[in-house]
Amino acid sequence: MIERVLEKILFSSRWLLAPIYLGLIVGVVALVVKDIQHLIHMVPNILNASESDLVLDILGLIDLSLTASLVIIVVFSGYENFVSRITTSANEEWPEWMSKIDFTGLKLKLLASIVAISAIQLLRGFMDIAKTSDRELMWSVIIHVTFVISGLLLAFTDRLSGEGKGH
Repeated sequence: MIERVLEKILFSSRWLLAPIYLGLIVGVVALVVKDIQHLIHMVPNILNASESDLVLDILGLIDLSLTASLVIIVVFSGYENFVSRITTSANEEWPEWMSKIDFTGLKLKLLASIVAISAIQLLRGFMDIAKTSDRELMWSVIIHVTFVISGLLLAFTDRLSGEGKGH
């Protein structure tokens, strides 16, 4: 009897993750606000902006987009994997991958998104090289290479363990 009660409590504790996922959705809303602020600043200056300034502004938008996409991936796949199954049959627009991503796929998508975000930050640094110190560029490259190597090692270890099938 004690064992069943303890198991029920442990199993129900997964719902403690739900408020965390709701908090991540608030984070996406904050990213949308920043995106709108970025656009409000960018659009009136398009005709006066240099090509490199415009590219930097667009890279900023891409960075926000990748970050928001990363959060959405975490919210949906984390909720589906750890809290409760999401019924997708009622919504035809539901992306097929969202109900099929497992924890291994989630880890790889997360790391791939982080590598992409890091690459954009690195590119922004090189695009604005006049305002970026050598030290900042060096650390940006080191951090990016670390993310890339981490991603490769994670994919390699998942493949070795047999969990990486189909990813």
